[in-house]
Amino acid sequence: MSRLQRWLNMYFKKVNSDGSLKAEYIEQLYSYGFDNDYINEHGQGFKSEYEQLQQLDKKEPEPWINYTAYDFFTEEEKQQFNGDGSLKPEYVKYAHSIGISVQSLEEMERRKKIEVDNYNKLSARYAEQGINFGEQQMQARITDNKTYLQRRKQMEIDLRNFEDVDTLPFEQDTRY
Repeated sequence: MSRLQRWLNMYFKKVNSDGSLKAEYIEQLYSYGFDNDYINEHGQGFKSEYEQLQQLDKKEPEPWINYTAYDFFTEEEKQQFNGDGSLKPEYVKYAHSIGISVQSLEEMERRKKIEVDNYNKLSARYAEQGINFGEQQMQARITDNKTYLQRRKQMEIDLRNFEDVDTLPFEQDTRY
């Protein structure tokens, strides 16, 4: 999502897509007792910020990484599935050798294809609004991982301080 698009989304109730004040917002300002000079100055501030962001987006556009649903597969899923959600032939062969039924494999594939299709639809819908859905999902994962590491580190401190084991966020021995 461009800086300008984020800004427009933030002020969607106040400004039009060209950075000018919306008529409803102007009426609201009048109802609060603001005069024309203030409203014009306020509108110029928004318009100026709009133009600055527009120029910045042209000169230094933010990178848009196209993440696919496959980027969010677990390592195990990447061994089992192709990017479109279909099962890999080598996995199907292995699954048959360990006794997984054809019906179970078909259901696994059907569900994964639905998951990939849903991701693609959401990604396309968000992209129409200038939002990089995949990047948002990736940032959320990164944040979750950082939070996990922070909680893990805190747990080690709590163990050294002889905190009650029932209050810990994880099992002491996470090898199992």
